[in-house]
Amino acid sequence: MMDKKVIAIDGMGGDYAPVAVFDGIALGGFNDCHFLIYGDQKKLDACAQKLPSSVSFEIRHADMAVTSEMDISALRSARKSGLGLAIQAVRDGEAQAVISSGNTGLYFALAKIILKTMDGIDRPALATVLPGKKHDSICLDLGANADCKARNLMDFAVLGEALARCVFHKDDVSIGLLNIGSEDYKGNALVKESAKIFKQAFPNYIGFVEGDGICAGDADVIVTDGFTGNVALKSIEGAAKFMGSELKSALKSSWISMVGACLAKSGLAKLKKRMDPRLYNGAIFAGLNGVVVKSHGNSDGVGFCNAVNFTINTLKQNMNQQVRDQLEKIKHHYEFIEENNQ
Repeated sequence: MMDKKVIAIDGMGGDYAPVAVFDGIALGGFNDCHFLIYGDQKKLDACAQKLPSSVSFEIRHADMAVTSEMDISALRSARKSGLGLAIQAVRDGEAQAVISSGNTGLYFALAKIILKTMDGIDRPALATVLPGKKHDSICLDLGANADCKARNLMDFAVLGEALARCVFHKDDVSIGLLNIGSEDYKGNALVKESAKIFKQAFPNYIGFVEGDGICAGDADVIVTDGFTGNVALKSIEGAAKFMGSELKSALKSSWISMVGACLAKSGLAKLKKRMDPRLYNGAIFAGLNGVVVKSHGNSDGVGFCNAVNFTINTLKQNMNQQVRDQLEKIKHHYEFIEENNQ
């Protein structure tokens, strides 16, 4: 038990909870983990029967569950929910990480209040892995901070760099700033100011990345403000759904198309797997005192399994310590920003 990673889970969060939670744990096995699963005792006990005997877990009852319909007004009562108790387990040192597929807004608000922001980080950010042609990329912020300053984008770069090392298992991580063009004279004041600082602070900064560079995989880490990042993410998700729907319709439009689809079955299967959002499940509220992972609300067992894998990677690589180390290395750049903003 001493050498196992302890992960707290909101067992009632998400469209397919609690079934998806236990399906995901059963699928992955995760013999090197111990799970604290919070929620309705009877419902969780019923699902727990599908877990193999090798899985180490504990079910903890919670009378209340956070639902997707709840807003920020439920913040106080949500502390007593399974989600709130799971986050508190990280704060109290019982767990090293927390995962939920539930209400994103309340999850982030609770985590920020209960766990607090890391020393040296002004604002936490929402980050995730997006597939790209050259390689996958860490993108942040994806919606936690709509209005940002250059200091915030610096934080995001530090957080993204540490996360990329954990997920991609490499030290040489490239960083790019999302912009409307690659030329130095393009972009708003925030992007231009941030670019000047990035050039000095990050030896691995490659410059501006345009919107199409996300799916091209132009950088390991792509940094932007939360407003732009969320619009970009939703646009990519919408385009992927549209193309998938249109491709499916086209392949069924005639018998010739259906024959062609049969002949291309292996290639189409490869494409489907590459674009399967379940395989990239797991966004992180980076910058908090603990690993806080958001699984997609409609995650099934496969998706939740990958969210757990994502969490384990960040724990094994000690992401937050990497963040602290990097903050120490570039602290004089932060001091420069503060001096110029006085």
